[in-house]
Amino acid sequence: MGFLSRLFGSSAEKEIDIMTNEKLKIGIILGSTRQGRVSPQVGEWVKGIADKRGDADYEIVDIADYNLPFLGTTDGSEGGPWNEKLASLDGFVFIVQEYNHSITGALKNALDFARENWYNKSAGIVSYGSTGGARAAEHLRGICAELKIADVRTHPTLSLFTDFENMSEFKPAELHLNNVNAMLEEVVAWGGALKTLR
Repeated sequence: MGFLSRLFGSSAEKEIDIMTNEKLKIGIILGSTRQGRVSPQVGEWVKGIADKRGDADYEIVDIADYNLPFLGTTDGSEGGPWNEKLASLDGFVFIVQEYNHSITGALKNALDFARENWYNKSAGIVSYGSTGGARAAEHLRGICAELKIADVRTHPTLSLFTDFENMSEFKPAELHLNNVNAMLEEVVAWGGALKTLR
């Protein structure tokens, strides 16, 4: 029985399947732009797991590629390509690193640089840090609520001490695989349901 069937019954899942007859597009958003960041390693790992599922089309979306200025320092026209990318996506997986008990300034700025293009889409969170990035993820959940992003419950947390060698080379423990798959199942299920609202 699928995730939506467990929540709403089999008829709701069939209706959503009919309305979303093409694969969802899920962006794996790298939430850091600094030099020496490890988010690309984590993002590629998540994408490798996701691509094996075949339930959606997944792509890495690197905030650094968009060169967004700080919101309010320009006329905002630089945000056009960023908004176009978000508009093309049905859901997200945020790769979140914890900085001073919160998300990075780059991720917050990228979230603020768009509004309607976040609405009524699903999101999962994969976080890392000294405490698994849990505090950053909780801050992100509050922002998601304001942007009408439905963040899913399952939340893989990675430790800088046990999942990274020398805190720089990503070597995830096998136990995270089940959590990532469960999170992706929820993101796709909710993404399909929310697509009917847009």
